[in-house]
Amino acid sequence: MKKQTLFSLIGLFVFFLGSAQNYKKPLVSAIKESDLRKDMYELAADQFWGREAGTLDELKVSMWLADKAKEAGMKPAGDNGTFFQFFDMYRHQIIPQSSLKIGDNQLRLWKDFLVAEPVNANIDSEIIYAGNTEPENLSQFNIKGKILAIHASDKNIDREMTLFVRRYPGFVRTKYYNKALELGAKGIIFITDETSDKSWVEVLPQMTRGTYGVEGLREKIPNNIPVLWIKRENANWVKSNPKISLNIITETYKYPSVNIIGKIDGTDAKLKDEYVLLSGHQDHDGIRHPVKNDTIYNGADDNASTCVAMLAMARAYKKQPSKRSILFVFHGAEERGLLGSRWHALHPVVPKEKIVAVLNGDMIGRNDNNEAALLGGNAPHKNSQELVKMAEDANNESTKFTYLKDWDSPNHAEYFYFRSDHLPYAKAGIPAIFFTSVLHDQYHTPQDESENINYKKLYKMTEWMYRTSWKVANETERPKVIPNFTLER
Repeated sequence: MKKQTLFSLIGLFVFFLGSAQNYKKPLVSAIKESDLRKDMYELAADQFWGREAGTLDELKVSMWLADKAKEAGMKPAGDNGTFFQFFDMYRHQIIPQSSLKIGDNQLRLWKDFLVAEPVNANIDSEIIYAGNTEPENLSQFNIKGKILAIHASDKNIDREMTLFVRRYPGFVRTKYYNKALELGAKGIIFITDETSDKSWVEVLPQMTRGTYGVEGLREKIPNNIPVLWIKRENANWVKSNPKISLNIITETYKYPSVNIIGKIDGTDAKLKDEYVLLSGHQDHDGIRHPVKNDTIYNGADDNASTCVAMLAMARAYKKQPSKRSILFVFHGAEERGLLGSRWHALHPVVPKEKIVAVLNGDMIGRNDNNEAALLGGNAPHKNSQELVKMAEDANNESTKFTYLKDWDSPNHAEYFYFRSDHLPYAKAGIPAIFFTSVLHDQYHTPQDESENINYKKLYKMTEWMYRTSWKVANETERPKVIPNFTLER
């Protein structure tokens, strides 16, 4: 019996030894909260004027990031032996010579009326005033070949979301646009209600800036019908079905944005040619309208938080490299429509098939210390069982966050899964997940500053991302994409 027991114990020992990880534990001690804090106060400082994509301020912060990446131990992995991968942004903008005349009233662009998006339009027609009609009842009016004028309505529009007032005009447009187009309208004039009155100052900077694209996405001005806004105190301009003369002229030009890309080589003779991609974005909203007497939108949480976390993880990987290589991509122009990640997903600096997974972070420094979200962790957004399990195992080992699973639901009002830099990679068939501590009431305001970061939370989120990346970078088998995975939005 004693021999049998001994042999059984030896067998179990051998089994567990064979099943144990055959690589070192992550060097979490190399990640310092003091480093996160120091880097944050530099990166999200007023000196970079909000880091708006396509401006000199974004290029200045890119230089800062490249220097910090080198200090942290990264090798350059961008173009031509540098840390930089430049790409052209396309910007479509309405020019000041555009004009609008309603009846005898000559209106001033951006003063008396707003244009929701750049389109080219030259229209002489009649306005059909439809009052407070809802979209399903518009067919009672003969609007074919004419401009529809209608009061904005919040009926059937979900208000439970961040920045609702700022986003409201877009929801109103969506609500009416397709029906008006179906009925043959040449354009739409929305008359503000109380909510869109408040949004006027919020959306003005966005509308005057125009729209942005990159190769393969919004390169050209869309062939849409024009959508205009006037204030409700001027509703009499359109009530008597007057004649309208509208001439919107747009211009398109391009200028550079940039991804900052570095790497730390792996140690395994075979696996070092594969890469774990750590992702964040460097840009934010620049200078805009004042909120609480501040006009610089510093974007500490959004997304300096992940950038400083990536620098901290790089220091850990420099001290203790993994088997696979680590690719650090600080994307440009995320706020302009995920342009940097879209560009790199199409033009990766390493072969696409060598990218084993993308771990993206966006806004990881606020809210409850014990709660966080892993987007792409649940169906229908989950595209890799193995990658999600690694993230969950990493969380169970140390950080022990309670998951905010509703943020990963396809029915969540924010659709947050679709709003960060992991998305182009997931669409390209690469396993991808998104770490976030979710939104807060200072999101996209000048009050998103270094002093308001929860540094203990930022440290925990950094540790979670690092522990997950360490597993991906050292496990023998790389995570696989779920067969036939598709994204429906």
